[in-house]
Amino acid sequence: MNGAEVTGRLLAAADAIEAAQEDLSAADRAIGDGDHGAGMARAFAAVRKALAEKQPATPAEAFKTAGMAILFSAGGASGAVFGTYFMGLAKGAGSGELTAEAFAMALKEGASAVSARGGAKPGQKTMLDAAFPAAETCSGAETLFDALRRSAIAAEHGAQATIGMIAATGKAKTLGERSIGHIDPGAKSLAIILRAFAGQNA
Repeated sequence: MNGAEVTGRLLAAADAIEAAQEDLSAADRAIGDGDHGAGMARAFAAVRKALAEKQPATPAEAFKTAGMAILFSAGGASGAVFGTYFMGLAKGAGSGELTAEAFAMALKEGASAVSARGGAKPGQKTMLDAAFPAAETCSGAETLFDALRRSAIAAEHGAQATIGMIAATGKAKTLGERSIGHIDPGAKSLAIILRAFAGQNA
């Protein structure tokens, strides 16, 4: 997959986030301040604009363009988290076309970058509960199509698993056991992004 194709997949992710804005905000209202959907929609509107302006030549450039746009537009914790994630994707994607191996490395670097920046780990009801499973499941994929499909499925399962978790970071941490029963908005967002990137918007 070349830079133009990755750009197209990122634009599909932007469309999916825009369509899910209210659902994401509703999820955030349950355990946070309710602005996650608006922040993510703003971030990916900036991603769409930046990609159109720069027309990245490689997958890594496309991911970096998205990451920078998110960091400078989203604001709040979600901007830092998802901007860092996409910068990690860029680092792991390498300099050539996106292959199954490069995609797996990109997902690994993305998840690791977020964990290193904020100190969060899987099991703490964050987007990492979708990010790490998505990365891990791609390690044995033989084709990029298979890696994309695996990542989308694993991210969705990971996001759903956060419903049963107690939040250990962020504003939701103050809720303690009351955070059980609600999906983490960040994990839900990443599942939406990876599903769209895999071409599975339905």
